[in-house]
Amino acid sequence: MRAARYHDYGPADVLVVEDVPEPHAGPGEIRIRVAAASVNPVDWKLRAGATRGVFPVEFPAIPGRDAAGVVDEVGEDVAGVAVGDRVFGLGGLFGASAEYATLTAWAPVPDRWTLEQAAGAGLAVATAGRGLNALGDLSGRTLLIEGAAGGVGSAAVAMAVARGATVIGTSSAGKHDYLRGLGALPTTYGEGLADRVRALAPAGVDAVLDTAASGSLADLVAIAGDADRVVTIADAARASELGVRHYMAENDSAVLAEGAALGARGEYTPHVAATYPLDKIAEAHRESERGHTQGKIVVTL
Repeated sequence: MRAARYHDYGPADVLVVEDVPEPHAGPGEIRIRVAAASVNPVDWKLRAGATRGVFPVEFPAIPGRDAAGVVDEVGEDVAGVAVGDRVFGLGGLFGASAEYATLTAWAPVPDRWTLEQAAGAGLAVATAGRGLNALGDLSGRTLLIEGAAGGVGSAAVAMAVARGATVIGTSSAGKHDYLRGLGALPTTYGEGLADRVRALAPAGVDAVLDTAASGSLADLVAIAGDADRVVTIADAARASELGVRHYMAENDSAVLAEGAALGARGEYTPHVAATYPLDKIAEAHRESERGHTQGKIVVTL
């Protein structure tokens, strides 16, 4: 099969497309014929060696954690899915940017979504769900989401609204209409955030989810009034200094199903900022590295 790979740490130019052996579904796994895979910040951080102290890469490596496509193999001890089903989901830290990929968590693709949109949902929904679950019952509570227009942030907005929260979301001013469409009260990030949040929520906020790692974590703790009310999925370094809980995505099919159900009801549609063919994956990584993407970058196969 054709796959993108890199044989050493380095810039996006180390990515090459080449023929590699196909993976096969093991126990508890399914294999999909990949239609599209998303590009996430973790992909280029792994490739660049920025996380080698925590997640060393075994070369050669196929980038990509989440993808969407059509099931073509079902492993042992797997129920509720069949060859021919359209699904999206997650495998390991690697392997998605290829013609075939194995998944350990998945959900059906809603009819309202394209496979490109579904490819942008897996890691975003899994990460958002992990962060929201850590904050407990959100019904009737006010939640501030920092970085609400990004892939994880937008999934978190939709999921939190569906769970009964009043959501205040930060983004640049040009993305405020997008956040309103998701059900959030938008505001800009940066200096003066506490005053702007107070104007939107005079009684204060009950919880904060940071998806941006923009250097604002200390300010978010001050806004929340207690570090225990703040969860970050993006700023592990500052979290340990401030006593903030830091979480990473888990391969949880139940959380993916929650995102799929929102999609089926028209309450959440992953926003695809840009698509690239597999041969242009280096360009996709470079765009992701520039940051400030509204939604997800997707590689198509």
